[in-house]
Amino acid sequence: MVDRRDLVACEDVVMFVNAAVTSTGQREFRDDAIAQRLSVEFLHEYILGNYRELYAASLALDINDFNAALIVRNLLVSSRDLTPEVRRREGELIARRLELMAPQRVWRLFRELARRGVNNRRTRAIMRDWTAQRRDPVLDAVKYRTGVKATMRHAHLEVPAETGTFLFSSPRKVSAFGTPLFETWRQAHYAQRALYDLPYSVAEGLASMHGIKRATFLEKIAPQLTRLERLRLQDAAERAGVAAVRADLTGMPLTRLASYVLSLSQAERAARHDELRHAMTVSARRVAGPAAGSWGRVVAVLDDSFSSFGSTAKRQRPLAVALACRFLLKALAGEFTGLWTSGTHDPLLVRPSGPTPLGERLIDALELAPDRLIVVSDGWDNSPPGLAAEVLRVWRERLDPTGATAVVHLNPVYDAEGFDVKRLSASVPTVGVRDAEDVPALVELARFAEGRAGFAELRRYLADRQDRFRSRRAAA
Repeated sequence: MVDRRDLVACEDVVMFVNAAVTSTGQREFRDDAIAQRLSVEFLHEYILGNYRELYAASLALDINDFNAALIVRNLLVSSRDLTPEVRRREGELIARRLELMAPQRVWRLFRELARRGVNNRRTRAIMRDWTAQRRDPVLDAVKYRTGVKATMRHAHLEVPAETGTFLFSSPRKVSAFGTPLFETWRQAHYAQRALYDLPYSVAEGLASMHGIKRATFLEKIAPQLTRLERLRLQDAAERAGVAAVRADLTGMPLTRLASYVLSLSQAERAARHDELRHAMTVSARRVAGPAAGSWGRVVAVLDDSFSSFGSTAKRQRPLAVALACRFLLKALAGEFTGLWTSGTHDPLLVRPSGPTPLGERLIDALELAPDRLIVVSDGWDNSPPGLAAEVLRVWRERLDPTGATAVVHLNPVYDAEGFDVKRLSASVPTVGVRDAEDVPALVELARFAEGRAGFAELRRYLADRQDRFRSRRAAA
């Protein structure tokens, strides 16, 4: 029997993890950005104040960079009166998480810490160690100049003389730099040809300053593009008639690839159907790895209703997660059936439309008696309202009380009003999902959302995740 206090603590932590996985502080279909940010920041303060150890431990989970940065900031702001052991453990988690975060997010975090005047010894050491392990500090100085400048000044870090001149003086007034990239940046302000040796994100602004046509710029900057930049720019380049920008889709991350597919018109998706299906399948199999084919009979109920459009800030993000999950679950399953709420049979042609008849699709899914039923939806069952919850209740209480079919609801949308992702039913676990790549770990976490596992077991789970998280850093 799970103690009531343990159950509440377990629910609180799982609720926070759901938020940290899904919320990015941006507008969603039903909540504006202000509501999203206020809600998630309140949740951070609540968990930090009541479960600091587990709050820090969540850095070892598959949370997004937005929430990871908030956790790091809050831990560093409130570090007084910690024991040396707690400081060491938190420091290791912070250092490992910063290694995994996008560098622009880290530089933004450091600027925020400087703005808040957080200048304790631990903060300065973390800034020092992270900047010291950067592989190309010269590139960082050019690409993230404002963040690097603020960090170096705030933490009193030593910089090479020429880097200091580039950051803190007027670099355009220097007659010449000895460092090649600094010199290229200086020359690019005066000579167009030099900007094509700069990183795309730096060169783009200079190209605009020089009045260079978009098609000309994309064609000449193509050799400098990263893999993800190629994916993001491919559609715009094709419209401009530039063939040089072409991404290898099979090497792309699964959820990003799904977002790219949905950015194409249905006519283009139909024309490139075999190419896109092959790319999605290869990417999904790569994520599944050794677990491919090991999940038995899997049925997925996938939400492509109108609310899966998301918002202008996160255009079609919920639908992209559902599409990526569909291909990943097919790779993990021995036998797979995917059921879209719209009734469509071609996953590559899905689009946000219509109501959300989750109850009807759940009936169709459960009739197949799968080993696993995975629902990917924002949880707003409205055709008719409440049918999904009743179907799941009756199924669990009367037709499958032993749990022969494992049911998990994956929700890609944070509900600001409820401080959690919206649940379909109290009888099945709901966990937040940001990227389909995290699904295997999230299905493991789902047992804590059911109330069948206690707080002590959750602590052991988080301790194990922390150990694996830190050991990967030591081995790197």
